[in-house]
Amino acid sequence: MATSEQLTSSGNTFELGFFSTGSTDLYLAIRMKNVPTKDIVWVANRDLAFSGSSVILTINGDGNLVIVDGRTTYRVSDGGPSSSQNLSATLLESGNLVLRNGSSDLLWQSFDYPLNTFLPGMKLGYNNKTGKVWSLTSWLDQQDPNKGDYELKMDPSKSNEVLLMRGTEILWSSGAWIGKGFTLMPEMRLNYIFNYTMYSDENETYFSYSLYNSSIITRFIIDVSGYIREFVWLENSQQWAYIWSQPRQFCDTYNSCGPFSICSKDTTSCRCFRGFYPLDRQGGQHGGCMRNMPIKCGNGDNKDGFLRMENVKYPLSLTQQTNPLNLFPSGPQVLISDATTCQDTCLNNCSCSAYAYNTSGHCLRWYGDILGLEQLSAKDPNGGTIFIKLAASGRGANKYLWIIAIPIVLLVFLPASIIVFRRTKSLKNQGEIDDKSQDILLFDVEMSITTSSREFSGSENSVKQKRKDTAFPLFNFASVSAATNNFSSENKLGEGGFGPVYKGKLLNGQEIAVKRLSKQSRQGLEELKNETMLIAKLQHRNLVRLLGCCLEQGENILIYEFMPNKSLDSFLFGSHNEGLLDWGTRVRIIEGIAQGLLYLHQYSRLRIIHRDLKASNILLDSEMNPKISDFGLARMFGGDKLQANTNRIVGTFGYMSPEYAMEGLFSVKSDVFSFGVLLLEIVSGKKNTGFYHSSSLNLIGHAWELWEGDRGVELMDPKLEDQVSYPMLLRYIHVALLCVQETAADRPTMSEVVPMLTNEHTVLNSPKKAAFCNARSATNNSNQSSSKPATFSANSITVSLMEPR
Repeated sequence: MATSEQLTSSGNTFELGFFSTGSTDLYLAIRMKNVPTKDIVWVANRDLAFSGSSVILTINGDGNLVIVDGRTTYRVSDGGPSSSQNLSATLLESGNLVLRNGSSDLLWQSFDYPLNTFLPGMKLGYNNKTGKVWSLTSWLDQQDPNKGDYELKMDPSKSNEVLLMRGTEILWSSGAWIGKGFTLMPEMRLNYIFNYTMYSDENETYFSYSLYNSSIITRFIIDVSGYIREFVWLENSQQWAYIWSQPRQFCDTYNSCGPFSICSKDTTSCRCFRGFYPLDRQGGQHGGCMRNMPIKCGNGDNKDGFLRMENVKYPLSLTQQTNPLNLFPSGPQVLISDATTCQDTCLNNCSCSAYAYNTSGHCLRWYGDILGLEQLSAKDPNGGTIFIKLAASGRGANKYLWIIAIPIVLLVFLPASIIVFRRTKSLKNQGEIDDKSQDILLFDVEMSITTSSREFSGSENSVKQKRKDTAFPLFNFASVSAATNNFSSENKLGEGGFGPVYKGKLLNGQEIAVKRLSKQSRQGLEELKNETMLIAKLQHRNLVRLLGCCLEQGENILIYEFMPNKSLDSFLFGSHNEGLLDWGTRVRIIEGIAQGLLYLHQYSRLRIIHRDLKASNILLDSEMNPKISDFGLARMFGGDKLQANTNRIVGTFGYMSPEYAMEGLFSVKSDVFSFGVLLLEIVSGKKNTGFYHSSSLNLIGHAWELWEGDRGVELMDPKLEDQVSYPMLLRYIHVALLCVQETAADRPTMSEVVPMLTNEHTVLNSPKKAAFCNARSATNNSNQSSSKPATFSANSITVSLMEPR
């Protein structure tokens, strides 16, 4: 076969020929013929490129496939017979190049030498007798198919587990095989495209897969960056659709943060252990950390101690040891039976950096650098406790910080108090502020001092510079009126339960949204004050930012940052800007809302229940990032309080949990229920209470029916047909149904929901029957049954409507 010729498979799916990968160099390669992208799936001469027009592929006298250019002979196959008679090379419809003799015996096949692409029917594993290894290796770069840095392989020493390697370093693990997938890859068990299998006997062990529908075109690759990716070809859009990728999360990559640093999935960031500092002062903590003080490894007053770290995923380490341990190199094997002995064995070994002990008598020790430690949520059942060895002086450093902190806090507090006192007095003299507004100003001073103290206590080496917090801004009525063109109808964005909302522009050019409390509003000054005091405390990228307020001339006005893309319901249930709400945007919106709720429930200073989470209260910035708004109905819980009861049921029909709607009982699980409804609306593009179906069920009931019948994919918004990742879609529906379970105790918390959405490794329980799944649509009647409701919020800042029970 010459350079101008190609060998094609019987169904025209693949072709073999001399192709360029981007430069003038030629490689003997197999590529996909039936897709316009012509993706290369295999290269014979990855380590030696050819050039010119005289290159040919032939079978030599030894019966091997060789590439010849007149000067160089490159052997493609090996181990063939001594004669080339009756031999033939065939490209199969599977993409496998095979060499056979006249009796059709298989002598050699390209599937035994995979590169970066794993096709259906290939093997990933090893042969116990011959030592043959089937592994995937990345390209050197996008144009050079030579062997790159990354390899995907199975390790005979680890039972049925696939590892991503960089040299001898483990970067990621699939977990063990558990039937139809790996433990750390749940997306493999939630699909209807691929049939994954694991085969093992005394001769060989390998992982392989096939397609349920052979007409589907798929690619499984390891790319030049070390990511494992699965794609499916979409004929309608003529492009590859991403199905899943591993490692998906930053923390999933082993040693992503360097030594003595802990990785957090929630923030995708690295943090040095207490008593350590970043190796790279400018580059942050991703490059690892080192000790502030060297360990003493001695006795007496200078004896080292340990830093306790809870809810962690233990680091992967080849130096990890478990019972039975050889505590004395020249002595017998002994079993460590208590935590004190386990601690002492690490304390008395100068090379030991950390230890862990569990009640089953397993003592684990780590030596040298601690790599790959990961912070888990408090509710994660896989979390463990580890003890990091620290020098005695490093452990005791914190008690001296407050000796320095007290005068610094006083220096911060006294000037701030004087400034606020003078400003309040001046405003009162001018008639621009009343006594009810003073607590807003004074509260901000409390916030500033708390923040300063927290920042100081979090550092062991230096005092961080206090950020320049100013008192909560009070706008005068004249400036607000000017900004909104005297509250003109042209500036009006919409109207909710509190009153109208206007777009405005300050003198500095900043765009704002102005919520003006109507004097006839059913929700009055108490709700406005509640929202002001609550949102003034909150700082999160997925919560709307309150810029200030106006409390003069009988007006009660809130000023917010302006959200140019208005509210989520206008995209989900409206008729404009449909193209902006693609699958990727919806995923970002879902995860952003979840992060915002998690902050309210767990990480803000007080536990906050929103009580009116809905599509019209999710605002979208210029980049379609979500921000939760409208805290007028929100409630704070202090201490360990988890729930409360009220006789005043407020909120929006369709998003209320059953225990709140029927009994007035609300908790964080009430917000979780609302989030589940919102999640179903986002993936389906349908409104819960305005959903019309032949069986007259609401959206929750329809989703439950589809899930019970293994038809969850049918819930998908038709606009997403060529974009969606089906395993992710099914996972989101699964999570939504867990959130809308009838009993509050069965629902997950947001600290559990976030990893369910963002971490494919998280195992999901089977949902119990959803609440209201037999309820008829409240708006469904004979006059409306043929259309969806046309109303939606057009507000930039929306407010909740109180609905009857």
